[in-house]
Amino acid sequence: MRHFAKLTALVAALAIGGSLLGADRRAALMGSGIATLTALASIWAIARAARGARKPVQAALLVFTVFFLVRILLVALGTALVARSGLNVLAFVAAFFVPYFVFSAIEGAFVHSLARSGTTA
Repeated sequence: MRHFAKLTALVAALAIGGSLLGADRRAALMGSGIATLTALASIWAIARAARGARKPVQAALLVFTVFFLVRILLVALGTALVARSGLNVLAFVAAFFVPYFVFSAIEGAFVHSLARSGTTA
C-alpha cells in the first residue's frame, strides 16, 4: 500500500505544481485539486476497505467504482462553476483529466496487486 500511496502523492504534487505554471492558474488548480483530493481519498479508502474484507478485491473494486462516480459528479460541478465564473474551462478539464488517468492507473494497479498477492492491504 505504501508504494501506491507514495506514488499517488508524487503525482499529486506534480499535478498541483504543474497547475501553478500556466496562465489560467485558478481553473487549473481547481481541476488538479479535485483530481488530487479524490485520488488521495480513493487510495486510502481502497486500502481500508480491502484490509479486513473477506474478499478484498471486491471491496476495493466497490470503492474504485464509488470514487469514479464521485469524480464524475465533481468534474461536472467544477466545469459548470468554472464556466459560470468566466474562467478557462479547457484549463480546468485538462488539469483534471491528465492526472486523473495517472491516478486511475495507480488505483487499478493497487487493486490488481491485491488479486495477485492474495493478501489484504
